[in-house]
Amino acid sequence: MPHAQNDRISPRLLLVGGARPVSLSVDMLELALAQAHARGLPTHVTGRAEALAATERALAAADAVSVVDHTAPGATAAWALTRAAAGERFDAVFALQEMAQVAVAETAEAIGAPGNPPGVIRRIRTKDACRRALAAAGFAQPRVRLCSTAADAEAFVRDTAGPWVVKPRDAMGSIGVSLLSRPDGLPAALELLPDTRPFLVEEYVDGDEYSVEGVFLDGVARVLAITEKEKATPPHFVEVGHVLPAELPDAARDEISRQVTAALSTLGLRTGAFHVELWLTAEGVVLGEVHGRYGGDWIHRMLAYAVPGLEVYGLLYDDMLARTAHTACATHTARTARGGGSAAGSGVPLEATRGAAVRYFTPPPGRLVAVEGWEEVRAQPDVLHAELTVAPGEVIHPLRRSGDRAGFVLVGAPDATQAQLRARQLVESVRFLTTP
Repeated sequence: MPHAQNDRISPRLLLVGGARPVSLSVDMLELALAQAHARGLPTHVTGRAEALAATERALAAADAVSVVDHTAPGATAAWALTRAAAGERFDAVFALQEMAQVAVAETAEAIGAPGNPPGVIRRIRTKDACRRALAAAGFAQPRVRLCSTAADAEAFVRDTAGPWVVKPRDAMGSIGVSLLSRPDGLPAALELLPDTRPFLVEEYVDGDEYSVEGVFLDGVARVLAITEKEKATPPHFVEVGHVLPAELPDAARDEISRQVTAALSTLGLRTGAFHVELWLTAEGVVLGEVHGRYGGDWIHRMLAYAVPGLEVYGLLYDDMLARTAHTACATHTARTARGGGSAAGSGVPLEATRGAAVRYFTPPPGRLVAVEGWEEVRAQPDVLHAELTVAPGEVIHPLRRSGDRAGFVLVGAPDATQAQLRARQLVESVRFLTTP
């Protein structure tokens, strides 16, 4: 679609990886493209052929779409250099998906756009390498062992006090993650892992779980909110609810923010968004996984509501474009955001002043016959978004990973406590009728 600005002088955005063909990812893509379009940014989306075909409707808002496999090392960077040689430069490179973050870093480095060093992204995506780096810098970390065989895992379990967590080295959505309470349960835990090897076994951390959501502005980490997490009963660690901002004592909130921003600096991150998981234990903060993107599970929508006026993607575009000499208008906008602590130059403070919560449906397994109370929930004015991910006739599986959840309700409220209570009430008002 044409833009008011001349494409020869306006900055251009390369959005790597597009979206996965699921509603959360598509929603993120639509919002990211809309906020680029509002800035007059021409957009070129790349991705794998099957994903592009499955999300064609959302991609109608992009100016150009190309098939490029972001999971192939160096492929996107090579493609971008070829496009640059043909006269199509990109001033900002961005991705929504976890699996596209390395390609973004490689491409930004290749074409001279703002970005994180590729080695930094590879390290945070490799969970054991990230843990080693944080532990070496003095951050509290659970002990972890990279295992290639069951014998490796047995040795670690034998040499450490339990319980333990068994997990893939590189995966998302709680796939294959389980709690190991006794050594004799190890074979069953290994059976839950995906086919990929190696895998990790690490010490279980006993504490309340949170994540920190934020952005980098001019290379400096800025915390937007801390999210409180609720997980299903072990042995699996599926997230069943989130609320932000987490209601914490000032001292705890300050210490979490201090440790997270220090860790991000230690690891070398400097561009885009971040999502850092952690535990708050009796001994203090223990850092978990680090991601160079916004959190999943609709956290992007929760942030946009809790921080009125925040454009979660537009803010990042403004910042990246401020680092290029030929985008004076964007530079002014981002400087306003940095200097005044406001969202995208709008004068809105970058802090949560309202509450948002998401709650997932986790009905007992069985074949779904009917759902009662669903339309009443969707009609509530405080529901920001709600979906069912199963339909009558389909099977509800035991809750072992995020994909086993049956849907969700996302609500907004004046504060986090009201949002959390309201989301729980609405989810509990819906009945799933099943047969074995």
